[in-house]
Amino acid sequence: MANFEKIDNIRDIRRNLGMNQVDFWSKLGVTQSGGSRYESGRNMPKPVRELLRLVHIEKVDLSKINSDDLAVASMLKEQNPELYEQLLLDSRTKKS
Repeated sequence: MANFEKIDNIRDIRRNLGMNQVDFWSKLGVTQSGGSRYESGRNMPKPVRELLRLVHIEKVDLSKINSDDLAVASMLKEQNPELYEQLLLDSRTKKS
């Protein structure tokens, strides 16, 4: 997945966000010491890597997502792909 290419240097990502290890890693449910090990090169499990991508790269607020939201998005994508794509483009433009 191309998104994982953005996660080469975790320490740089954290520093560019202006966050300390405690704040950065706690958003993922990882302790500071665990995060420090990942930043030093220890292998990061795929679920943690995916959470890092969602939270710190894609800027997804996990506290605002629920299963109903995901179900509606999936249904919209399946039943009206043109509208889904337009809304997706609009939301990306709004983020910029």
